[in-house]
Amino acid sequence: MKIVLIPDSLKESLSAFEVADAMAHGIRKVLPDAEIISCPLADGGEGTVDALVHATGGYKVDVLVHDPLMRGIKASYGILGDHVTAVIETSAASGLALLTKEERNPMITTSYGTGELIVDALNKGIRKFIIGLGGSGINDGGAGMAQALGVALLDAKGEELQKGGGALINLVDIDISGIHDALKSAEFTIASDVTNPLTGSNGASRIFGPQKGATEEMVAILDQCLSHYASVIKEQIGKEVASIPGAGAAGGLGTGILAFCDGVIKSGFPLIAELAKVDDKLENADIIFTAEGKSDLQTLSGKLPLGVGKIGRKHRIPVLLITGYAAPGAEELLNYGVTCIMPFQNGPMTLKESISDAYNLISLTSANGLRLFLAGRKK
Repeated sequence: MKIVLIPDSLKESLSAFEVADAMAHGIRKVLPDAEIISCPLADGGEGTVDALVHATGGYKVDVLVHDPLMRGIKASYGILGDHVTAVIETSAASGLALLTKEERNPMITTSYGTGELIVDALNKGIRKFIIGLGGSGINDGGAGMAQALGVALLDAKGEELQKGGGALINLVDIDISGIHDALKSAEFTIASDVTNPLTGSNGASRIFGPQKGATEEMVAILDQCLSHYASVIKEQIGKEVASIPGAGAAGGLGTGILAFCDGVIKSGFPLIAELAKVDDKLENADIIFTAEGKSDLQTLSGKLPLGVGKIGRKHRIPVLLITGYAAPGAEELLNYGVTCIMPFQNGPMTLKESISDAYNLISLTSANGLRLFLAGRKK
């Protein structure tokens, strides 16, 4: 029997690779001789670099950059097996996890470090980029990234703006004369399923700002700042980016990539699955196992299990989704190729207990799911 494992990571618990290992451990208890193809992936968020580096035979590059508060850190990005494509996660240098709860202030956090990762890859001759926008701790519209790339964002006195989303209200002039020359021949693809615009009631500040430390007052200020930023971009760069679906992703970093890197937005999982050649791995497969931490209506917005379900349906292969918690709405996945949803919590437990024992719980659930599948086959 051929079993393909395509799990996502479990936030604050297991990487996608660890989830796949737990699945395989459980499967071996039932079918020791099963052919198991492990293909841990991501949907554009955290884990995208590791997934694509592994799937394509690439490698990672470590760089000294700046975190959201401009402190020096070491971050990494991936170069795929084609040796011409870089994959960068916003969370690596501009992530929320790099900040303590007390440090989270999107008025001053910056995407500068993400720009530094791009510059390093450009200097190494890379000209194709995939940017994953999950897990950011910023709300600066990609202004910091642009500054790292050589764009001068100037106030009324002709002085460079301070870092952070709160400074954008003072933007008067955008000078791109010093932008990195290699950008002229570079291609940028944004891997994201977030469709939020830059501003407004569904924009970056209102929807994502609070989780990054923004108070209600900050949300209103940041929305005004980003609106002003977008208007100056339109007037001086000639690009209308604020209303583009996805421009609000990662605190508006999508806007910066669209405006200064001529980027395009593509749905995260289909892009990553194509690069990882998932279709080739599914030839003659009997069942697909996938996983995520919590399944709910948000999963339907383009998260990995939805994409796996669609691939399973295309190839007529059943898909077993193992999840920490199946919230109301998760059952809608059954309409998109997912065959069965199995929560792995096996009794009353706290979230902390579930996280700490996730490996064993996933292993047990994988074994039980396979037993049910085999029992159905015997009928």
